Amino acid sequence: MSVGQTDFRTAILDARVAAPAGLVDPEGRPAGKRFDVYRNNVAVSLTEALKTAFPVIRKLLGDENFAGIAGLFLRQHPPTSPLLMFYGAEFPDFLAGFEPVRHLGYLADVARLELALRHSYHAADATPVAPQAFQDMTPQALMAARLRLAPAVQLLRSHWPIHAIWQFNQPQGGPKPEMRPESILITRPDYDPVPHLLPAGGGALVAALGDGQPLGNAVATATTKAPDFDLAATLGLLIGGGAITEILQEETP
Repeated sequence: MSVGQTDFRTAILDARVAAPAGLVDPEGRPAGKRFDVYRNNVAVSLTEALKTAFPVIRKLLGDENFAGIAGLFLRQHPPTSPLLMFYGAEFPDFLAGFEPVRHLGYLADVARLELALRHSYHAADATPVAPQAFQDMTPQALMAARLRLAPAVQLLRSHWPIHAIWQFNQPQGGPKPEMRPESILITRPDYDPVPHLLPAGGGALVAALGDGQPLGNAVATATTKAPDFDLAATLGLLIGGGAITEILQEETP
């Protein structure tokens, strides 16, 4: 008797489910005890992967609560890749819809920040444009240019102070978060991604650049969102973080 993949996957992720019928060990005996050991090892590995991927969420929830939520999550979301470093992509949305933590409205976005940091870390390498290239351009040419962003660049825009919450829960600590919306730019200037709090309007500018808009159009969009938008501060974060890999200038007739 063969064991279906669906039955096996369901049983391996849920200790309440009996070992699939027909599953035997190398000696042909029912593999109940061996299966239980294997099932426990799988659950432990997936839980550890989530702990590694979402350390701030773990700290916010506490070890016991995190382990319980992880157990529920892994039953609903088995791995789709053999690479555990990518496990947990659905975890932010899971938290957003999980009733017992719904009162912690910021939790899902903090998880999205941690997930974005991981995506940035594993993104392809790219050579940034030298800062001198911007200094050599006229203001008119710069405003007409399209700026290509590096694969490691990530942008998050949240109704919650997720950068402040993330910083507050780092080993070095940070100021107590103030409840306000925040936009975060993630760059990877060296080997590790770095999250930056963007000034007002900065999220709109980065989003517009990511959509391929010329810098001038992106500035107009940002200024609509924040009349006192600080272009120099946002552009400085992009250039300093090695986030711009190409300046695409409009061809003149």
